[in-house]
Amino acid sequence: MTDIAPVTPVGEVPAGYDPAAIERKWQARWDSEGTNTPELVDGPNPYYALMMFPYPSAEGLHVGNLFAFTGNDIYGRFQRLQGHTVFEPFGFDAFGIHSENFAIKVGIHPSELIPRNIDNFRRQVQRTGLMVDWTHELSTTDPKYYRWTQWVFLQLYKQGLAYKKKAAVNWCPFDKTVLANEQVIGGACERCGTLVEQRLLEQWFFRITEYAGRLLANLDKLDWSEGTKAAQRNWIGKSQGAEIVFIVQDVMEFAGSATATAGMSGEVTAKELEIRVFTTRPDTIFGATYLVLSPEHSLVHTIVGDDQRKEVAAYVSRSAKQDLVSRKTNKEKTGVFTGAYATNPATGQPIPIWIADYVLMEYGTGAIMAVPGHDERDHEFARQYDLPIVRVIANGTNSTDKIGDAAFTETEGCHLVNSARFNGLSVNEGMTAIVTELAARGSATPVVNYRLHDWCISRQRYWGPPIPITYCDNCGPVPVPEDQLPVLLPTMEDFQPDDSGVSPLARNEEWYHTTCPQCGGPARRETDVSDTFLDSSWYFLRYPSTDRDDAPFDPALTKKWLPVHSYIGGNEHAVLHLLYARFVTMALHDAGFIDFEEPFTRFRAHGMIVREGAKMSKSRGNVVNPDDYINEWGADAFRTYLMFLGPYEEGGDFRDKGISGVKRFLDRLWRSVHDARSDGPLNVDVQRKLHQTIKKVGDDIPRLSYNTSIAAMMEYMNVMRSGERIPHVAEVTPLVQMVSPFAPHIAEELWSVLGNSSSVFDTRWPSYDEALTVEDRITMAVQVGGKTRGTISVARDVTQEQALAAALADPSIAKFVTGAPRKVIFVPGRMLNIVL
Repeated sequence: MTDIAPVTPVGEVPAGYDPAAIERKWQARWDSEGTNTPELVDGPNPYYALMMFPYPSAEGLHVGNLFAFTGNDIYGRFQRLQGHTVFEPFGFDAFGIHSENFAIKVGIHPSELIPRNIDNFRRQVQRTGLMVDWTHELSTTDPKYYRWTQWVFLQLYKQGLAYKKKAAVNWCPFDKTVLANEQVIGGACERCGTLVEQRLLEQWFFRITEYAGRLLANLDKLDWSEGTKAAQRNWIGKSQGAEIVFIVQDVMEFAGSATATAGMSGEVTAKELEIRVFTTRPDTIFGATYLVLSPEHSLVHTIVGDDQRKEVAAYVSRSAKQDLVSRKTNKEKTGVFTGAYATNPATGQPIPIWIADYVLMEYGTGAIMAVPGHDERDHEFARQYDLPIVRVIANGTNSTDKIGDAAFTETEGCHLVNSARFNGLSVNEGMTAIVTELAARGSATPVVNYRLHDWCISRQRYWGPPIPITYCDNCGPVPVPEDQLPVLLPTMEDFQPDDSGVSPLARNEEWYHTTCPQCGGPARRETDVSDTFLDSSWYFLRYPSTDRDDAPFDPALTKKWLPVHSYIGGNEHAVLHLLYARFVTMALHDAGFIDFEEPFTRFRAHGMIVREGAKMSKSRGNVVNPDDYINEWGADAFRTYLMFLGPYEEGGDFRDKGISGVKRFLDRLWRSVHDARSDGPLNVDVQRKLHQTIKKVGDDIPRLSYNTSIAAMMEYMNVMRSGERIPHVAEVTPLVQMVSPFAPHIAEELWSVLGNSSSVFDTRWPSYDEALTVEDRITMAVQVGGKTRGTISVARDVTQEQALAAALADPSIAKFVTGAPRKVIFVPGRMLNIVL
């Protein structure tokens, strides 16, 4: 237990608990004494407790932000009480389309609006009493920061991980920018609701797919929320199968032309046209009755027959106007026959080649072998266009049955049928045997494929870090030299995007035209800005080194403080932000800049707060403004109430009436410390409850079980003040320490009242006696004639004779004992059975 400084009772009614005054006092003191500024160079036992940095919206701090921040702060303060030097930095993810669109809406330039928003956010965060080291604050819009974001781009460029290509993208006509697939909901932009279309644009990409295997394998080693790891596994989407070659029939390549077809005059080569498909089910190849190409497949215009050319061209044009997400999810299957056929390498038979918009170039090879008997999507398409459906997989009861109204998709306990010499093999055996034989003939290759696509980082907007590339007619693309970074974002009065697909930066002639870093000739700047996910993919590396202008991160500090020990954030970032941060960390590790390849040792996703059972939104008018509640109840009560709502990883329902109970608990704590006596004996029952509470709260906080921690402290308060008894100093002092991570201001004040001059956070978490955490008394079931008739409260080491006496002394049990007991069955600590 912590040594107790004796205090003299106040002897009069203590001054009332005034949260506003106390919180102002201690925030000023923390600031003047540097209480929350750790010694990064020499501090022992470093612990990096990081929360996801927020986008500083004009509306200010949302209760959901504060819920997240408070949970992280409690965990960080607890680690400090464990003897760690805790680093808890804060920053702002302030670039991006949200800021730009709002600036356009209100007619204020983002360079003026964002600093104003940040000032308001910082004020609100400081009011809540977070243990933030404000000396290491950062903003992604600061040139001192995005200089190094551009540096990160250049490092990936040097490694061959950054490249530019023309690609089909989702384009929002209203926001006039590219959207990720996740930003398209039901074919519309998630931000503005405008129907999204597809465009072909030159885009910069990062080769994250080269890291797919490592990104997947490392998940097994991470202490992360299981739901988050599952989401990442699903997004990476590993699938094992085979790439199978289908030869197009009766088509020769016209020398020098990509569009010649059979029968055309001129010099021809005998090279066969191949269509390669990836499949996870090579066991079903005998049931492949047609092929489907993506409308964007390079062979479409080569193989199409003259009779089908017009219809195919019209279909390709229609598909180009659809967004990628709708093509993936549209239940109505459409397509068109090309007029061409390919040879099924397993059967040797010709099968027709179709094009359909449900096949995308971004996955696999942009071509599929369609097996309508055993794939629902292929089955729907085949029935719609009257294509053959063949059963090649069966169980023991349907070997000869035709496929009916639905595909047969079972595999467990099934075998191959209608598959020539492979009949009777199990599905797994069939996969291996078929791929082995086709591979020997050069028609198949075993491969591993991933759903993960390369990361498109280009954005055709204004408010973001310019991509540090120049274009020279003599030298081609040339990276900006590192000593010329940052490429500053120019101030532009007219920064609104247009429908050209080109960033507004291209309209700034003075900025756009520059000198080639390589030859000194005229050059043009890249006008795309980078995705905000790039800003947030490395910010955790920068925090300890924000005072370094000559390097993105200090090697010694990075080695000491990284990887992040604990990271807390929203589940909406379970995939993209976390995946991109992992990828960039791996790339920097491979380049030799850091000695770890995973950025976050521990990650936990917090839950979501609703209000009175409904999701909060401005349209419902039910948004909780933290300022209002802090003004009325104080930051400590508000913080503690948020954590009391429910399990932190699930969230809770904010109900206005509930906060009063938490405030009463803090009021009682205030009175208890001021009333505490330092003389007289300690109460054994209170001591036992205290030690149980210290153990429970100390076990619950690392599990983020904050609500049960608060409940345990409230329960202890009730025992300590039962009958309004006057508590002992030794009973209230550990409670102040336990409360401190949740309600730091009142804890500091009461710690001072208890006679301590240092911060409560410079002490250690109270210890407990394991023997005192065990209850002396237990509840034992009593049976009479084999039927439970009641329970008795007895000492833990009660004997059979004592238990029997207690049972017979209880009238509710004794009335069932109608005669002398013939036999007594006693199970120590559990049960007493009286046999009559």
